[in-house]
Amino acid sequence: MLTVRDADLILIDSRTTAEGDLRISDGVVSAGTPATIGQESEELDASGCVVTPGLVNAHHHLLQSAFRTLPGTRGVPMADWLPTMAAAYARAGVDPELCAAAASVGVAEGLLCGVTTVADHQLTWPAGLAAEASAELARAVADSAARLGSRLVFVRGSARDDPQEAAASAEAVVQTLVPGASGGVSADGMLQVAVGPAGVHSDARETFELLAEVAGRHGLRRRTQANEQVDVSIAAEKYGRRPIELLDEWGWLGPDVTLAHLCGVTADEIARIAETGTTATHAPGCDLPMGWGIAPVAALRAAGIPVGLGTSGGGSNDAGHLLADARLAMQVAPLVGPPLAAIDVLGMATAGSAAGLGRGELGHLRPGAAGDLCVWDVSGVADAGVADPVAGLLWASPGRRPRHVVVAGRVVVRDYRLVDAAEADLVSALRERMARAS
Repeated sequence: MLTVRDADLILIDSRTTAEGDLRISDGVVSAGTPATIGQESEELDASGCVVTPGLVNAHHHLLQSAFRTLPGTRGVPMADWLPTMAAAYARAGVDPELCAAAASVGVAEGLLCGVTTVADHQLTWPAGLAAEASAELARAVADSAARLGSRLVFVRGSARDDPQEAAASAEAVVQTLVPGASGGVSADGMLQVAVGPAGVHSDARETFELLAEVAGRHGLRRRTQANEQVDVSIAAEKYGRRPIELLDEWGWLGPDVTLAHLCGVTADEIARIAETGTTATHAPGCDLPMGWGIAPVAALRAAGIPVGLGTSGGGSNDAGHLLADARLAMQVAPLVGPPLAAIDVLGMATAGSAAGLGRGELGHLRPGAAGDLCVWDVSGVADAGVADPVAGLLWASPGRRPRHVVVAGRVVVRDYRLVDAAEADLVSALRERMARAS
C-alpha cells in the first residue's frame, strides 16, 4: 500500500478536490485507511504539493523521438513534411532496436513530465515485413514501456501499407501483446492494443475496413487522424469529398473511434461527430507551431464530444511534455472560439484522454480508480502569489515537472528522477543506434 501524505490539495476529478492523504492499495485508489485495510503503508511526502491524476497522452508517435528538429521539418506544409520524415526513417532503418531505443526515450520523457499512460500511434512499418516480424517491433515498444513502469496503448497504425499486410500485422500484434485479453487490454491494465490508419489522405477504404474487422474480432478501440491540411486537400482531390464524410461512409465514426487533430472542421461535421459518439484528441503542440491549424476545442466540447489531449510525435512537436501542451491549448483557445478554463484543459489531459481510450478507470482519483498520480511541488517562487493552485499548474511555471509520479500504486519517478532507469543510459542507447544509421 502507498500513502501520499499531507498534500496541500488533491484533484480528485474536475469537480472534486480534497486535502491531506491519498491511499492506494493493490494498484487502485482506496477509500480505507491503513488500519482498516490491514497493510503496512509506504509513504510519499506531498507537503507543499498539489496531487493530480496521472496525465494521459492520447496521441503520440514514439518512434519520432529519434527524429527531432530534422532540417526541412519545422514549420513546413505537411505535404513537404511527410516525405522528409519518410526519408529519414528509411535511412535509419526501422527495426526492433530502433523502436526500443526511441520508445524508451519517449516514454521516459513522458513519465518525467507526468504522463502515466501514452498512446503510441505507430505508423512506420518496413514494406513487406512479415506479420510476425511486425509484432516484434510492437513487442520492442511494449517492453520498453514496461521496463520504465508506464502504461502503454500500442496503436497498430498504417500509412500507405498494403491493406492485407496491415490487417495481418494487426492480428499478430494482438496475439503477441495481449492474447485473449478483453477489449485488447491486458489483465493488469498496463498494456492495450488499438488499430488506426493515418487518415484518408494515406490509406484506402480497404485498409480502414480490414483494420475495423480486426478491431471487431477483439473489441479494440479504433483511432485515426482527420482534417489536417493534407487530409482535407487530398480527400478533395482524390475523392471530391471531405474527410469526415468519407470516414462516416467507411464506418469509421462511432463510440469506439477517436479522431486526432480535427483542425479544420465545419459546424455540420462537428454535429455528425457528436451524433455518432466519436471522441476527439487535440494536439496543439504539433498543429500550431507547424502552421497546420487549431482545433476548435470549445465548439467540440460544447457539442458534447469528449476531447483528450496529445503531444503527437517528435517530428512535429519536439517535446513529449503534455502539461506544456495543455498550457498551450488553454492559451490559443481564444483564437478559434471562447476561452477554456485551466481545470477543463487539465481534464482533457486526464479524463478526456482516458475516455477516448475507453479506460474509465484512468484520469481521476475516485475510490476504485487506477492508482496513477502526479505530485507537483507548488512551494517555490514560481507559484508564489497563485490564488488557484490548480489553475496555477498551467498558468504558472512553464515547463513544470512533477516531483513524484506513481503508476498502479508504484513510484516510477521519485524526486524528479526515474526509479527504474538512468536517463544517461537511455540517451546513450538512442545516440549509438542513430550513429550507426547516419
